[in-house]
Amino acid sequence: MTFAGFFAAYLTFKAVNPISPDAIYELELPLPTLNTVLLLVSSFTFHRAGKFLEKNDAMKCQKWLLITGGLGVAFLISQMFEYFTLPFGLTDNLFASTFYALTGFHGLHVTLGSIMIMIIWWQARVKDGRVNKENKFPFEAVELYWHFVDGIWVVLFIILYLL
Repeated sequence: MTFAGFFAAYLTFKAVNPISPDAIYELELPLPTLNTVLLLVSSFTFHRAGKFLEKNDAMKCQKWLLITGGLGVAFLISQMFEYFTLPFGLTDNLFASTFYALTGFHGLHVTLGSIMIMIIWWQARVKDGRVNKENKFPFEAVELYWHFVDGIWVVLFIILYLL
């Protein structure tokens, strides 16, 4: 619901308020496009981990979870790099504040997701570990959360960078 509120505020601001020429920023696409690819690939790698969990192959499940967590961390590093290279700051105008609020809140969710993935990675380390073929709920809950975070990024990417 919070993301919906942020989206509504941003789109309302953009539709209702005329933006002065000095407040319009041309956001570069390469880094956000890379971030999009990182998150979409991470959904695939998480799914692969799930397939190996179903086969009761703890080692391969762990490998794919580690790759997924690494992709999440790579996204966060890339996001921070973008923050340091943007031509505007948090308090420059309403666009800047909304941009940082949306991407920062999403980054918080990616951080929490990456931490949860590493917890699941640890719990799936052995065949009879806490997360296994018979007890998949923790894995599935984190996987659904991760796919949600990825989906929100796609919407963010479209709204902030393409519209």
